[in-house]
Amino acid sequence: MLFKRLGAFFLDIIEVVVFAVAIFLFVYLLILQPHKIKGASMHPNFPDGEYLLTDKVSYRFGEPKRGDVIVFKAPTNNGEEFIKRIIALPGEQVSIKNSRIYINGTPLAESYITGNVITSGGGFLAEGATVSVDQGEYFVLGDNRPHSSDSRAWGFIEKKEITGRAWLVYWPPKSAGTVAKVKY
Repeated sequence: MLFKRLGAFFLDIIEVVVFAVAIFLFVYLLILQPHKIKGASMHPNFPDGEYLLTDKVSYRFGEPKRGDVIVFKAPTNNGEEFIKRIIALPGEQVSIKNSRIYINGTPLAESYITGNVITSGGGFLAEGATVSVDQGEYFVLGDNRPHSSDSRAWGFIEKKEITGRAWLVYWPPKSAGTVAKVKY
């Protein structure tokens, strides 16, 4: 009788563990995924070492928007993921003139950047040049322009490379909260 109860007890524990692992995998693979900010490319809005949750569902039902902070597979194909902000959308033209970003010839008002940030050109988009964003592609930049490897250097990212939208900062606790949406 005692062995029967112990067996039932251990079976219950195994069922709970299997159920918990199944829920974790479902959430991790399909809904939310944690990411750690590495480097200074999004400073001061997302400092090095901060942790956030990435929403992996939104872009299955809708399109990315300008100003969204996204996590995506690095163009270097080394398995790394980058975090950047979407600046230009499919069908738009983006240029850099006098250290400012222009979308379809209009200067982009970037409220999330403080001070006089200089946006210089790169190997893909040089100062004074204009590029057109193809369908299914996005032009992304880091908020800390002098210290960011982004679309200025390596070009557009495809929607299929996007892991998800940065949704919630959860560490450190003093920075915890949802990622603010930008209005243009």
